[in-house]
Amino acid sequence: MSALRLAALLLLAAIGGAAHAQELRSYVIVGDSIPDSLTGKAGDPARGRALVANRNVGLCLLCHSAPIPEERLQGNLAPDLAGVGARLSEGQLRLRMVDSSRLNRDTIMPPYYRLAKLQRVAKNFADKPVLSAEQIEDIVAYLATLTEQAK
Repeated sequence: MSALRLAALLLLAAIGGAAHAQELRSYVIVGDSIPDSLTGKAGDPARGRALVANRNVGLCLLCHSAPIPEERLQGNLAPDLAGVGARLSEGQLRLRMVDSSRLNRDTIMPPYYRLAKLQRVAKNFADKPVLSAEQIEDIVAYLATLTEQAK
């Protein structure tokens, strides 16, 4: 098994515990983005930064590295998040958080806000997204602030 596949399986197993009991809010995909907020309002970048750094919620830093210097041990399996706000719009970031497989069916990034066609989901986490709509918006707001490339 490749290191990428193993990391993906570990990530999926670990994030199951972060599920939130709620019904998914509707959204519209336009091209390669979800242009409208899932909540109808902008997220909070400070809360988003805390979520990205949190090793018990989305586990972003398991695969990605980010300009969060106090967090040692950051991943290198996925793109560096430094500068992502200059490369992608909020809508493009949102779609990648909601369901990156809509853009790349072979991605190892889990769908954080999708319920359909999931595999190997523990019964107590079935029918629950990994992240809430509010958490998605907070992370999108934070990622949008990352406009400078890593040095």
